[in-house]
Amino acid sequence: MNQSETMAQQTFINALKQQFDLNIYEAKIWTALLSRGVASAAELAEISKVPRSRCYDVLESLEKKGFIIMKIGKPIEYIAVKPDVIIDRVKKDREDEAKAQVALLDSVKKDEVFGELELLHSSGIKHVDISTISKSIVGRTAINKQVKALLRGAQSRVILVSDAQGVEKNAKPLKSLIPQLRKKGAEVTVYAPHDKRLAKKLSGVKYVDFKSDSSFILVDGKDVIFMASSSGIVPEYEVAIWLESPFFVHALQALFEMSAKSS
Repeated sequence: MNQSETMAQQTFINALKQQFDLNIYEAKIWTALLSRGVASAAELAEISKVPRSRCYDVLESLEKKGFIIMKIGKPIEYIAVKPDVIIDRVKKDREDEAKAQVALLDSVKKDEVFGELELLHSSGIKHVDISTISKSIVGRTAINKQVKALLRGAQSRVILVSDAQGVEKNAKPLKSLIPQLRKKGAEVTVYAPHDKRLAKKLSGVKYVDFKSDSSFILVDGKDVIFMASSSGIVPEYEVAIWLESPFFVHALQALFEMSAKSS
């Protein structure tokens, strides 16, 4: 086997390790068995180059995970399970694991320890320099993540202001969270040039026809994300500024609403 083939095989094995949560010996034994269909431990050790002393432990592990089936006989042989069956099984295991993790995190919120953490944060944040709770965000994906994080925590008021060119993508993080915001009783207002198609998607939101040369979002009078780059720029290079400052954001909101009423 030449160097390029060896590298390609190693890349393949590494991919299997990551995708199926296997160690390197498990990945090697499994691929060796797939290539043979049915084989003994001795044959698999020779094909995979896994030390024979480890081969039985690895085969037992793969059997428990459902990747192979042991065929009783002399010598004992092993049969590979079809890859599509494995994928379905791994997918279900990952889904069950994710649900369990989400349930665990939800239960943490109800724990009194979480309340103490919230208290520590709320008392500590008062002593934080404003420069440490502001940052620039680069890339549309990162911007949308930060906007969604703020919206999930919104309790009373959300104001989205957008220019005509960027209104669709600026409103995108908001659409999926509208039911959640309405359930909490948060008032949501979008100020942007009228777009009938977008207004339909933002059902349940107050949509005000408004011309603006800038784009920003205000949350609960204390957080603002201001788009610092042109809406026409490549998404990966978009830049936004996030600032958490009740004094500044409240003043900005008051000035904007005054301007909106007079226009």
